[in-house]
This record gives sequence, structure tokens and C-alpha cells, in this order.
Amino acid sequence: MRIRVVNPNTTVAMTETIGRAAAAVAGPGTLVEAVTPTMGPASIESHYEEALAVPGLLEQVALGEQEGVDAYVVACFGDPGLDAAREIATGPVIGIAEAGFHAAAMLGRRFGVVTTLARTTGRAHELAERYGFASLVTEVRACEVAVLALDDPASGARELIVEECRAVVAGGADAVVLGCAGMAELCAEVSRAVGVPVVDGVAAATVLAESLVRLGLGTGKCGEYAPPPPKPVTGLLAGFRRDQPADATIGVAA
Repeated sequence: MRIRVVNPNTTVAMTETIGRAAAAVAGPGTLVEAVTPTMGPASIESHYEEALAVPGLLEQVALGEQEGVDAYVVACFGDPGLDAAREIATGPVIGIAEAGFHAAAMLGRRFGVVTTLARTTGRAHELAERYGFASLVTEVRACEVAVLALDDPASGARELIVEECRAVVAGGADAVVLGCAGMAELCAEVSRAVGVPVVDGVAAATVLAESLVRLGLGTGKCGEYAPPPPKPVTGLLAGFRRDQPADATIGVAA
């Protein structure tokens, strides 16, 4: 089985972090490949950057379809391009916020989210509403550390994340979801520090994607996630045109 974990930003060091977290939970016989798009922003901390990240994500899903990939993980907590990726993928496509929320909901009555910047908290609330977990989220807190600073010891990210997780637990949460793929390798450390289950969406999405493949389940193609209809695409996105309803060559050649 091949699972492609797509880091929608273009920072290779973060892709490597994400890949290690995903590979650590994969079962025997599962190949996890973490990939970086050829286009897009260095990190995703705004709606603008999220929109710019989607073509690169779709590029990697389209390539995966050509190469026989069985499932995909969208490794950004905003779950950018998730619906679009499902339209062009035959196997499951799982977002890390989606997976994190589902996992946390099975670990306690209510859960909280700790993310990077305050400006991203609205997106976390929006996704909780979409996935049906809004009533279970106690709060979404930000540690105010930029995504690209998470690996910088001088940023104090570890301490700040632990502090915010403790605040979430004090507010009544039974579990915490980490709201950034760049936090993946901190999960076990933070969980030990705060004494409750702490969910890394990268690991949760990888295991969920793997499980769906083992169950023989893929994306439903009879309704909303049917392949998009072929039509002209012009300008910088011309390479993303789909010449046939089942064509998966987008982003590969103009």
C-alpha cells in the first residue's frame, strides 16, 4: 500500500517532519511518501496562502494517481483543497483537521485545539462546524508562534504549546488536537506534559487512510466527488485542464 502525505506548503524541512510522523504509525507493508509541491507558499497562515497552496496539492494528487498511490493525506490543518483532491483521487483523501477531530471525539466528551497564530483560529472553528464537532470543541487557542518558527528553539514553541494545552484542559477539555502539521513531532512530549490525550492530525490521518484502504473503500464517485467535467483552462493554470472526465494529468503538462 502507498500513502502519499502531501505537505501543501513548499518548505522541505516541514515535509520531512511530517513524513517522519506519518511513517512512525504506518503498519507493515505500507509505504508512506511525504511530498512537497513544486509551487505554492512557504507556509500557510492566511486564506490567501491557503488558496495559493491548492494547485500544488492537486499537482501531487494527480501525479499520485498516475503512479498508483492508494490514499492521500492533506497535511495542513486548514484541510486546503480537500474536496477538489477527492474529485480527482480514486482512493481516500483525508485532511489532518478532519482526522484529528474524529480521533479526539473518541477520546473524551469534549476537546480543544491548540494552533499557531490567532488569525487561523476561525478556520479551525469553521472546520469543526463542517465536520459536525462544533458542540464538542471547548475552545481554540493560539500559541502565537509562526509555522516556520516551530522548529526554532529560540521561539519557545514547545513551552508555549504546552502552556496553551494546559489552559485548554483547565477549560474542560478531555483531549487536545494540535492544530498544525508542523507540531507533529511534539505530540508525545506535549501529551506527557499535560496528562491528557494529545492528537496529531498527521498520524491520525495516516492511520485512518491506511484503514480505509485495507477495508477496500475509496472516494464515492456518483455524486459531488465525481471527476470534474473537462473544460478549457487558460493562463498560468492551463496545465491543470482535464481533457477527459477520468483524466488525472492536471498540473503535469500544459
